[in-house]
Amino acid sequence: MDGLVVVDKPAGCTSHDVVARARRILGQRRIGHAGTLDPMATGVLLLGAGRGTRLLGHLALTDKVYDATIRLGRTTTTDDAEGEPIEDRPVNVAPQALAAAVAALTGVIEQVPSSVSAVKVGGVRAYARVRAGEQVELAARRVTIGRFDLLARRDPDGAPDASGCDLDVRVACSSGTYIRALARDLGVALGCGAHLVALRRSRVGPFSLAEAVSLDTFAERGAAVLTPLGQAVTASFARRDVAGQQAVDVTHGRRLTPLGQPGTYGVFGPDGTVLALVEEAGDVVRSLVVFAPA
Repeated sequence: MDGLVVVDKPAGCTSHDVVARARRILGQRRIGHAGTLDPMATGVLLLGAGRGTRLLGHLALTDKVYDATIRLGRTTTTDDAEGEPIEDRPVNVAPQALAAAVAALTGVIEQVPSSVSAVKVGGVRAYARVRAGEQVELAARRVTIGRFDLLARRDPDGAPDASGCDLDVRVACSSGTYIRALARDLGVALGCGAHLVALRRSRVGPFSLAEAVSLDTFAERGAAVLTPLGQAVTASFARRDVAGQQAVDVTHGRRLTPLGQPGTYGVFGPDGTVLALVEEAGDVVRSLVVFAPA
């Protein structure tokens, strides 16, 4: 059981909880995930099973898309709805001011992660230090917000309202971006404070909700929902087919003759089995992952 599966993570569980569930469903320990989601968040969580775990670190997963709801007027200890309220302020934000603040947070920005994030400080997760009563100050990091679109503005009960405090937004961003930090910074820019109340990840790299399965469906169908290893490599990388001694050489980590192929590509044996992921550097073909046992 080697391959990938895209899970639609439900709210209220951690990414590790999903991995634990997948281990029980597939009956194997070798399960990993790419791209952690907070417990309150839902949506795309990519899992690797068996040798598929070795593929996760080589996939292009830097671009992500989220649908979120930001509530103006309140700041919290965690910058989202799971934290304790810090301050409530009146919301008197004109559409023009909102549009300008959103535009200012679009593009390449310097973002300070939330203090309860998983960023490590001295080898310890920031959230663990906060829970231990420490005051944590994190350094800003450069992230890219490719899109920050306001989809709707409404009252908390869902009624459209041009002066409402709930903002439904869509964010396309680089890896390492914290959407709750984006909500916090929007509130600061508007002078009324804000926090994140809902978050759903709709895409990670080429993987989207269109191909995701619920945990219940995963439990019902088991290994049938896995994208086989060879199919996953074919969908994500260029392909090179080899036979004879070349196939043997790849299996043993020996060098191939370079083709001038840019980037990472998959090498497949004569029976269609994926043997390795490789990349070329001048006259050297370097093996990144060898899937087939020697």
